[in-house]
Amino acid sequence: MTARIGCKGCSEGAELDFSFTMAFQPILDLAEQRVWGYEALVRGAGGESAASILGRVTPETVYRFDQAARVKAIELAGRLFPADDATRLSINFMPNAVYEPAACIRSSLEAARKAGFAHDRIMFEFTENEKFRDTAHVTRIVAEYRRQGFLTALDDFGAGFAGLNLLANFQPDLIKIDMDLLRGIDSDQRRQIIVAGIIGIARSLGIAVIAEGVETAGELDTLRSLGANLFQGYHFAKPHLEALPQVSGFPVAGTPRPALQ
Repeated sequence: MTARIGCKGCSEGAELDFSFTMAFQPILDLAEQRVWGYEALVRGAGGESAASILGRVTPETVYRFDQAARVKAIELAGRLFPADDATRLSINFMPNAVYEPAACIRSSLEAARKAGFAHDRIMFEFTENEKFRDTAHVTRIVAEYRRQGFLTALDDFGAGFAGLNLLANFQPDLIKIDMDLLRGIDSDQRRQIIVAGIIGIARSLGIAVIAEGVETAGELDTLRSLGANLFQGYHFAKPHLEALPQVSGFPVAGTPRPALQ
C-alpha cells in the first residue's frame, strides 16, 4: 500500500528511490516461557544490511522513509504474526524525522487498522544513540504515542548521549539495555553492578527491561540472576527476512493470518 501523507514533512519531502523490507527477530519472555514479540529490522529487498539502506536515506527523504518503514513493518506483521492478541510488534523510529506527532502517526494508525493490530501490541523504539535536536519535541512524541495506546521503548540504553536524563524526561514503557554493556557480563563484575542498578531503577519506575544482544548462555544466566526476564539476541535466533524465526523451546503460537482488508 502507499503510505498516506500525514504531515508537512512527508508531503514536502522527496520520494524514495530505493526499496526495502523487514527482517524479524524474537523478543522472549523467559519468566512466562513465551515469545513476547518481534522486532522489525530494516533490510534491503535482497537481504542487504540495515546500514546499506539507512545510508541511502537523505535529509530530503527521511520523513517519507520513517513513515514507509513503519507501514512496511505493520503490513508484514499483519500477514506473518500468529493469530493471537498478545504477540507484540516492535518498530524503530527516528524522533528527528517526526514533523508533528499527531499527524505523523496517521499512516501507522491506518496500517494497524487494516492489519487488525491493537495499538497496545505495537511498540515504538527510539534510540539513545540518536542525538535529539529538541528534547521537548521528543517528549511530545512519546506523550502522543502513549495517548494513542502504543507502547514506547528507549533503545540502546547506556550507550548514548543522555542516559538517565532521557529516562527521567520520557518515562517510556520499556528500556532495552545496550548490547555492548551486556557483552561478557558473566565474567565482569563491574558490568553486573551497573546492569543490576539499571534493572533496579527501571523496576522502581515501573519500566520493563529488555536485555538485547544476548549471545551466550553465560550472559543469559547472569542476566536472569540480576532480574531480567525479557531477552533478545543471537543466542536465541537471528533475524529472518520477511519471516518469523523459530526458537528452540518457543514454538510460534497459533498460525499466521492474512492481513485484514
